[in-house]
Amino acid sequence: MVVDAGVGVGGGGGGAGTCAVGGFVWDVLLWRRGRADVSACLLAGTVSSWLLLYGGYTLVSLASNVLLLLLTVLFLWAKAARLLNRPQPPVPELRVPQQAVDEAAALLRSALDAASDAFRDIALGRDSLLFYRAFLCLWSVSIVGSVTDFPTACYASVVAALTIPALYHRHQECIATYLSFAYMNLRMYEMAYERLSMKCFVKVRDWTMELLKDP
Repeated sequence: MVVDAGVGVGGGGGGAGTCAVGGFVWDVLLWRRGRADVSACLLAGTVSSWLLLYGGYTLVSLASNVLLLLLTVLFLWAKAARLLNRPQPPVPELRVPQQAVDEAAALLRSALDAASDAFRDIALGRDSLLFYRAFLCLWSVSIVGSVTDFPTACYASVVAALTIPALYHRHQECIATYLSFAYMNLRMYEMAYERLSMKCFVKVRDWTMELLKDP
């Protein structure tokens, strides 16, 4: 049995494959269209691996132990099945299609080209807004890196990506109501601050003018 380990793309070209991959990713992030099991497995695997890694394991030792256990179970299963004249373990023959490799290479190349163009635009001072965005992103990464290490940040990012969009999508109306209420209160406090600052400015200006008029 041969199973393609990639996203099948029909005659529609790379655009259809990209749309299919994007739809699958959004379904996983939002826990919808029958992808909730995939989302739950990813979340459970992320949390479990984080607990194992910070419980004394390392990434290399964890991967080695999992592969060792898997290979041992399959090997013993195959030997026992051959002795007892039972079916062999259902191990598929995985093949990576050349089209999937070409599409992945094209996506990687386009991403690297976009990053190179953005770096060049920032370095030559062509795009100020892009510079501010890059500055905020790198500054945020620096703050997060100073607080925690890289693996923990990656695990936290995966957990946030699997929980925050789904919660927002499920409680969107309630969150929008609270955000509008908070925005109205913020605008009210901002207007009050502007009136207070204007009054203080007028008082300071009048007091300064009186001091200057006095001989």
